Amino acid sequence: MDSVTKQSSNNIQKGNVSSTQNLLLTVGLCVRNGQSTLNAAINSVANQDFPHEQMEMIFVDDGSTDKTAEILNEYAAKKDIPAKVFSHAWRGIGYGRNVVAKNAEGKYILWVDGDMVLSPGYIPRIVDFMEKNPQFAITKGVQELRYGGNLFATLELLSRASSRMVDYSSEKTSSKALGTGGAIYRTEAIKQAGYFDDTLTRYGEDQDIEIRIRKNGWKLASINVSFQDYERLGIKWKSLYKRYYVRGYCTHYFLHKNPGLIKLYKMLPPAVFLAGILQAQKIFRKTHYRQAYLLPFHNMLKMYAWYIGFVSSHGDSYQPK
Repeated sequence: MDSVTKQSSNNIQKGNVSSTQNLLLTVGLCVRNGQSTLNAAINSVANQDFPHEQMEMIFVDDGSTDKTAEILNEYAAKKDIPAKVFSHAWRGIGYGRNVVAKNAEGKYILWVDGDMVLSPGYIPRIVDFMEKNPQFAITKGVQELRYGGNLFATLELLSRASSRMVDYSSEKTSSKALGTGGAIYRTEAIKQAGYFDDTLTRYGEDQDIEIRIRKNGWKLASINVSFQDYERLGIKWKSLYKRYYVRGYCTHYFLHKNPGLIKLYKMLPPAVFLAGILQAQKIFRKTHYRQAYLLPFHNMLKMYAWYIGFVSSHGDSYQPK
């Protein structure tokens, strides 16, 4: 971390050293160019009914070129929750998460994305679950099912939400990533697993550490407390294509480390279409959104982009920024 510039808020610099000892929760927020959504994300944490003296916030600015760093430093200086800001040139999400994990004082780390909003009561509920269930290393809430601003965005939000409607405590779902956004981790479990892989710069750092955490005997869970995902609000086909192209590209390198984990036949058109039908039925039963029955076609488009990225990666020896 010698290349990281650390900036501490006034309440860290002047506060009693013992105030950061034995903290229950560290909120980790890693972000790059998130100025449009950061305020809502941070406020959704600050407004939780959870004792501020039992928590801290660690912000990681991963090479932003907008006003992200300015916003983070402003919040760190004025909030009554102790906060630290780390800024560095772009290093990727795996590196950023390790900056949080290696500087966290909390028993738990709650990962909040710069474009998500936690529902009221999210933190008390999820911390309470972890306190009462010591066998679980990672727990996450559920994404709200909502209209996304246009048809593409709505279908993407529904697809993301439905893909995580599984029992993560079961060994049958061990190849399915719970994900970090909105998830709470035991700091002990992260250290035990050897931290995140900072060579995974864009995707896969969450699934990679989940695999190692499970191997150490820990369990994962999802509980019924919600968050809103703003990342895909208003997304259009061009942006969606780029997102899944890069995801497919990076999956090639992820599979070098975890061979056989992802069954590539499940990415073929017939399997993707069938999975979309099952997703549509699941979503329709919960929401009665008729648009849900377009999910098989939406997923086919995403997998088209994913496969182009995956095949393209085989001729390269680096990961895209």
